[in-house]
This record gives sequence, structure tokens and C-alpha cells, in this order.
Amino acid sequence: MNDSSPEPLRVGVLGAARITELSLVGPARTTGHRLVAVAARDRSRAEVFADEHDVERVVDSYADLLADPEVEVVYNPLANGLHGPWNLAALAAGKHVLTEKPSASNAEEAAEVREAAAKNGTVFMEAFHYLFHPVTRRLHEIVGSGELGELQRVETLVAIPAPDGSDPRWSLPLAGGAMMDLGCYSLHAVRMLAPWAGGAPRLTSARGGERAGAPGVDEWLDAELEFPGGATASARCHMAYDELEMSCRIVGSAGEAFAPNFVLPHRDDRVVVRTADGERTERLGTRSSYTYQLEALAAHIRRDAPLPLDADDALATMTLIDEVYRAAGFEPRPRTALAG
Repeated sequence: MNDSSPEPLRVGVLGAARITELSLVGPARTTGHRLVAVAARDRSRAEVFADEHDVERVVDSYADLLADPEVEVVYNPLANGLHGPWNLAALAAGKHVLTEKPSASNAEEAAEVREAAAKNGTVFMEAFHYLFHPVTRRLHEIVGSGELGELQRVETLVAIPAPDGSDPRWSLPLAGGAMMDLGCYSLHAVRMLAPWAGGAPRLTSARGGERAGAPGVDEWLDAELEFPGGATASARCHMAYDELEMSCRIVGSAGEAFAPNFVLPHRDDRVVVRTADGERTERLGTRSSYTYQLEALAAHIRRDAPLPLDADDALATMTLIDEVYRAAGFEPRPRTALAG
């Protein structure tokens, strides 16, 4: 009798970023997908990473990883400014791509990524993992059920204590800033409510504050948006906040739903619903959103299951990010050129 289980994905990892343990290594172990290769600018770092995380082999360079015939999916967790160039290179090499957000440094580069994905017929997915977790799926179900009445207001805040001053997230040449690292989640979560709000939101205003000692880099940024159906939204982010907060509040004419941590629901899986009938708390499970994400990607590649994230969605998000930057008095992030 033939084994009907799908073949595991064969994933190659660019770099040895800290996030990879949470975003890919753990989910791959859970789901049985293979980490076949890793490359880093410092080979010794790649070797340590491979030993610690059971990656099958180390290759000498990012280019070698893209040329490896056994690698079918490239995971890109590099600094923000390196997402676009290496996403383009991976797509040109005929690889499927799972990229950390944001997908590119600006909308112009994101459009090139979309074109490359279409040209090469490969899967491109920006890692908005929160979308696959039952917390966000339940929020959408509640809105769609009509329990909250007519949608009136959405409020998202994604904020963290300040990274070290040398962190690349504070680097303008590497496409840093609060909006790029955190606000992309705030905006994306608002955008994903379009089916229940009459269509995609439009930006109405934005304001932000510059990081001291980092000209052109936003420490915090607040955007106000409006949906065609009349509901309004705030998408806020702060990269030097007193504490970690990643909340989403959805308010309707008959009640509201609140997720204390929609971005990292394995830390807090609550959805709190308040209506005239009272208040209830639903718990949706602390299984990692990254695990749900990897399963969804594999189901799409192996079985052509629907996938809600693609290069078109990534471009729409990046276009809105650029609009927010301009409205708040910042310039969109510059492209980062690859050395050599």
C-alpha cells in the first residue's frame, strides 16, 4: 500500500537569524518538513546553526543555496533591506519563497517581486503567520457572523521595547523603522477586514516620531484609515514602547471583540467578546502560528490548497506602507544594493 502522505518540503535558509528557531525550525520539526541547507555570511555561524537545529548541510554562500537543486523553498529572514534583493534572486532561480515581512524595501521593489513570481510560476508568500492562527480566524468569524453588528472601528497596536541601538531595525540603509518591523502587522490586520467593510481601506492621515540618532527612521507611527463602508481604523506601531503589546480591537454597533496578542497568540490565545448579552472569553489554543503557516504553505505547494497570501497581497501592503510614510513626513525606505 502506497504512503499517501505528501512529500516533505525541502527548505533552504538564508542566514542564521534568531527568529528562525521560532518561525521555521520548531514548525519544521512539528510537521516533518526538511531543512536541507543553510548559508550565512560567516560560515562558522551557519555551521553552529546547522548543528543546533538539525539542518542537513551548510553551503558556502547565499548564491550556492539558491543554486542547490535539492532546495525547493527558500526562507528569507535577513535584515529588511535584504528581503527584496534575495527574494528576487530566489524567484529567478526558480525557488518558492517564504519571506519574512516586509517583502521588500518599498512598493517599487515589491512590484518587481510580484513580476518575478508571476514570470517564474513560483509560490511567493510573505510571512504574516498570525493570519493562519485560530485567534485571527475566530475574529473574522465573529465579524462575519453579525454578532457585533455593523463594523464601526478597528484598532491595532503592535509595540515592543526598544532593540539595542546597533540593531539593523534602526538602520535606514537596511530599511529599518517601526512601520517596517511592526506596523506592517497593524496595517495588514486592518486590510484583512476588507471583506466585511465594503472593500480595502484608504489612508486618511498619519503621524510619527523619528528615532534619536537615526535620521529618517521612525520610532513610532500612527495611521488612520477609512473603509468604503464607513468604518474607521487606527494602525499604530511603536519600537521603543514600555512593554510588548500586539492587540487588535474590533468594534461594531452591537459589541466588540478584542485579541490581546494577535501577532503572537502562542503567548496569549484569548479573544474577549463583549455584547449586550455579557462578556465571554474564548481560548483558541497556544499552538504556534508559525506552525499553522508552514502547514498552509505546504498544503498549497503539494496539493494546491488555497493560500490567502501572495505577491499581490505583499505589494498592496507595501504600497500602503509607502503611503503612510509619506503622510507622516518620512520617505519610503531606500533599496539596499547587494555587495559585489
